[in-house]
Amino acid sequence: MLAKRIIPCLDVKDGRVVKGINFVELRDAGDPVEQAKLYDEAGADELVFLDITATHEARKTVMELARAVADQVFIPFTIGGGIRTVDDMRGILRAGADKISVNSAAVRNPDIISQGAEAFGSQAIVVAIDAKRRLETGDRRLESEPIPNLQSPISKWEVYVSGGRTPTGLDAVAWAKEAERSGAGEILLTSMDGDGTQEGYDIELTRAIADAVNIPVIASGGAGTLQHFAQALTDGGANAALAASLFHYKQLTIAEVKEYLAKQGLPVRQ
Repeated sequence: MLAKRIIPCLDVKDGRVVKGINFVELRDAGDPVEQAKLYDEAGADELVFLDITATHEARKTVMELARAVADQVFIPFTIGGGIRTVDDMRGILRAGADKISVNSAAVRNPDIISQGAEAFGSQAIVVAIDAKRRLETGDRRLESEPIPNLQSPISKWEVYVSGGRTPTGLDAVAWAKEAERSGAGEILLTSMDGDGTQEGYDIELTRAIADAVNIPVIASGGAGTLQHFAQALTDGGANAALAASLFHYKQLTIAEVKEYLAKQGLPVRQ
């Protein structure tokens, strides 16, 4: 069995790490490069940086962040936010990132997934899915949505884009399958309902996506205890568990999480 990965996530806004609850009420959590160095030293397996305002404000992800992080850390890292074209991907990868993450642009133009996979390999393409439990099953598909037949069967979760601001009407499970078919090498799955609450990952959502695809799934949104990590990696079927505020504010350390997982019989890199 492959080692399970523990991945700190650094949401970046205006050059600072921030963290909120349910994608709002953001608090400052430090300098992204300094945080990256600390996580590298603390035993993180990978890092994820998400420019959470890039898509909404129509800004490109700053290449300087990738360059600065690549100069300071020795573990793989992913950068996402505002990536719209293969040229955007190329710039970030050349600046030092190991992977790029696409979310809104992939929903609006799924071809960007296959184009990126063809140019850089599927292992470099992470499709981020922000999913929220449905209150009703009405079709709120984006007017420009080009993806057919992703509404049936209706699951319990809807895909949101633009930093969680815009519902798409897309079924999260069906979209994950489409992302895999298009060439994604990994799914970064965030439960918007769990984000920042520390009440636990959405195990039902995580398992539904993990069962639907054959590529690795990173569980995100809701980590609050050691048990939550184990649940995501066992009952949830995830290959990796991502957390932010829990690590940023030192409520748990990566070493504590890995020690606990190892005691549960889960393979982790020490």
